[in-house]
Amino acid sequence: MSNHIASFESESESETGLAELRGDCARMAPHWVVPAKATATRVAPSLIHGVSVPPASAKLIDAMAEYGD
Repeated sequence: MSNHIASFESESESETGLAELRGDCARMAPHWVVPAKATATRVAPSLIHGVSVPPASAKLIDAMAEYGD
């Protein structure tokens, strides 16, 4: 384990680090797997059991006029 202590970098060092990070990400991108698009299926409300919402949360959502509109 190293004892590296972070120090303030100059702007050029920061840009170099950002460029290096972008390069690392570009090299890793082909290895990332994109999951197949999942489609949501509707469930009848009568089949939903055991869901409870704390009163404070329900009040918070109820107070948000734009929520769900």
